[in-house]
Amino acid sequence: MKVNLPKVALLQGTPSLGKIDARHLLIVTQAGVNVGSVFEMQARDAALARGTKKNPAGAKSTPTISSSIGGRLLVWVEWDPATSTFEQQTALRKALDILYKESPSELAILVQAESSRRGQCASQAIYVALVNSQFRLGKTSNQKASGEASLASLQVWGVPKGYSVTRSVALAEGNLLSRALTLRPPNDLTPKRYRADVVRLAKDNGWDIEQYDFKRLRKMGAGAFCAVAQGSPQQDAAIVRLSYRPRKAEKRVLALVGKGICMDTGGHGLKSAKGMYGMHEDMNGSAVVLGILKAVSDLKLPIAIDAWLAIAQNHIGPEAYQPGDIVTALDKTTIEVVHTDAEGRMVLADTLTMAAREKPAVMLDFATLTGAMAYSLDSRMSGVFASTTELAKAASACGEASGERVVLFPLEKDYDEALESKVADIKQCLIAGEGDAIYAARFLARFAKDVPWAHMDLSSYRHEGGLGAVAGDVSGFGVAWGLAMVEAQISK
Repeated sequence: MKVNLPKVALLQGTPSLGKIDARHLLIVTQAGVNVGSVFEMQARDAALARGTKKNPAGAKSTPTISSSIGGRLLVWVEWDPATSTFEQQTALRKALDILYKESPSELAILVQAESSRRGQCASQAIYVALVNSQFRLGKTSNQKASGEASLASLQVWGVPKGYSVTRSVALAEGNLLSRALTLRPPNDLTPKRYRADVVRLAKDNGWDIEQYDFKRLRKMGAGAFCAVAQGSPQQDAAIVRLSYRPRKAEKRVLALVGKGICMDTGGHGLKSAKGMYGMHEDMNGSAVVLGILKAVSDLKLPIAIDAWLAIAQNHIGPEAYQPGDIVTALDKTTIEVVHTDAEGRMVLADTLTMAAREKPAVMLDFATLTGAMAYSLDSRMSGVFASTTELAKAASACGEASGERVVLFPLEKDYDEALESKVADIKQCLIAGEGDAIYAARFLARFAKDVPWAHMDLSSYRHEGGLGAVAGDVSGFGVAWGLAMVEAQISK
């Protein structure tokens, strides 16, 4: 799980081409700014005249230009601070794609921007470079591969005096941790092995850890979680609590909750082969929480955090829960099971109850919860539900700032009418499936109690061909947004 990020060297000024050792260079120039004499401008202009990369119709920025000079590959890209963070990151990622196709061991970035913008420009470029620096992330092979496995060193020229790379590095570490975990195959990342990995992460980062295993949860009365977990013969499921307590932390605690279903067959509501393929990634919400916690810990942010991971598998077998079952959740709510493939809200119900009992100031949960959200938004954005106006505003603002775009969905109480059950306190879901993302959020809201709470339905955790800053199909979406949300809560 250890990700070896490249060594980053920060340098001021604009060098001559001869002073740069790296043979792969990214030159980032601010839109509309006369940057003066940038080395080899003639080569760039010649490449531009040839139309190496043409603008798509309606694009605002100039083309990305690449040129080979003396055995070096140079790529020029325009950085426009007037565009959204998402657009800035996308432009940088596509420019880096040209360089990273050659799997370089060294990369140099030259920042050409007005003095007041250089730090912002450098941070975006460094983050995008680092988050894509592992060229074979998620690849399992015994074959000898050509080219480097990852970038070894990164030089960044043109940074302002006193500039720090700390946040960009921490955010990239968190994103890569989330993606590395999500990409592991289901025969590797079983609940037992996942929990062992979390124990090692806790030890390495100084987090306190407590594990509530299946037997303990059953004794506690966590019937919603155990209903899902009981279908697995290994019974290695658990709710894991991680606690981050820096020395100068505020008294108020922020809770992060993540769905960690290591394999989702659908249970008795068995998925098709097409629907089941890739369902080992249904633990992505928990991986996002770990990525956020890792970034917060690396930055030593002065805020106390409890992270709760609902780790289990949704298997089919003699003991698996069934449609029509009535189970009693940890808070004594009785739940009528309607569809066994709606297991995410079941494991989260008891996990949210445990988190809410600690009375955190704010609670955020992350889950690859519903196909309905993907039908609504496709995989380019994720949906967010918030129980307070303040959290809703923060969610939107953090989406804009982080480049991880979110859409606010309604959380109106009258949706609860459809979840009323004739045989229990509440239905797990509706059999028809319309509006399921909203009904799932309303179901979860019952267990969040009166704690200010936001729920992210991760419809964009995977986007074929890359999304925003990230070139890989699995994007780590939610880590950058979550870190921004944590930072927004400091000193509230």
